Amino acid sequence: MTDALLSVDEFRAKVLADLVPAAPVEVELLDALGLVCVEDVTAPLSLPRFDNSAMDGYAVRREDVVGASEDAPVELPVVGEIGAGRAGPSGIEAGTVTKIMTGAPMPHGADAVVPYEWTDRGAGVVRITQAPAEAQHIRRVGGDVREGDHLISAGTVLGPRHVGLLAAVGRPTVMVRPRPVVVILSTGSELRAPGEELGADSIYDGNSYLLAASVTRAGAVARRVGIVPDDQDAFLAVLHEQLVGADVVVTSGGVSQGDFDVVKAALRTLGTVWFGGVAMQPGKPQGFGVVGERRVPIFTLPGNPVSSYISFELFVRPALRTLMGLEPVVEPTTTATLEGAVSSLSGKRQFLRGRYSRDDSGATVTVKPVGGSGSHLVGDLAASNALIVVPEELTEVVDGAQVQVVVLDRGATDG
Repeated sequence: MTDALLSVDEFRAKVLADLVPAAPVEVELLDALGLVCVEDVTAPLSLPRFDNSAMDGYAVRREDVVGASEDAPVELPVVGEIGAGRAGPSGIEAGTVTKIMTGAPMPHGADAVVPYEWTDRGAGVVRITQAPAEAQHIRRVGGDVREGDHLISAGTVLGPRHVGLLAAVGRPTVMVRPRPVVVILSTGSELRAPGEELGADSIYDGNSYLLAASVTRAGAVARRVGIVPDDQDAFLAVLHEQLVGADVVVTSGGVSQGDFDVVKAALRTLGTVWFGGVAMQPGKPQGFGVVGERRVPIFTLPGNPVSSYISFELFVRPALRTLMGLEPVVEPTTTATLEGAVSSLSGKRQFLRGRYSRDDSGATVTVKPVGGSGSHLVGDLAASNALIVVPEELTEVVDGAQVQVVVLDRGATDG
């Protein structure tokens, strides 16, 4: 590893320099949730498609019931019934009514709906005790959306309401930027899968689960391969096998200065992956490059869980957002008041675990340090919901100071 350290911003710029949004694909609607639409969508039909009833009641000619009241009810024969999706009378004649359900098409000649609440709910003859206004309780064709209306702009991140709208106008698919498929590899002969028996010198593999969950939360597709032993040939064999269909590869462990750091040793033979140090704590040892004929981006993250997770948030997550066409690529930090003093190393940007909160009014934003600074303290990481950012030039931050905070637990579309 070279002595010169890149700054956090320099390394992130290096990562993002050659990444471009993925080519659009056509997907089914439920697969489009949280993805960026890449087409302008116009309405192929009107909503509603036809005049229909907004209430359960009776379709009437208003002139037949205009004088109806509690003291002077109007009684009219019921000549049929129309349900939503069920054929009924196509029209009514003067002096008659048709029972009608919500969503059912209005019969020709009817110009208002009398809801059940204004009647005795008669079957053969109905007594009406209140007169509707003109067109009352009728949903007019195109009252919501008209054929040809602009519905969704290219660049929109599709949420549940967009998906519902697309379905309502009959669109079964939509063009989007796809979810990247991210292969996740944990390296280390000491690792065991959760549920397996531990030896005297073994530990459970939490990193691949932590990273896979982070990938999923970021809106991408996680392909967790699991544990790879400390063997260069085994690592390269698994890597090349997993490149099929992969858009990004993320490894954890094996990138520091140890004798068994096989990730760095194996990938250096390819000549396409950079390894070096980043002026940050935790997470100094980093690697990034491309592998395989398709030049798949690969991130080699540190093996300590906190370092791995923070590296994901700072570097991998922005890369995934770039591939998905999500903006902003790097989510902005939030200003908060520090509760408790903290210290830091000069020359490195420190990311301390913290608990971020707002008061009931939302006006006061505070963050409290959680636990120590060790990169192995996964319990403290789980208890945190933010990272407190201490700039490179500061070694002490006093209680009550204003600090920048990286809010964690964001979804793909959270700002």
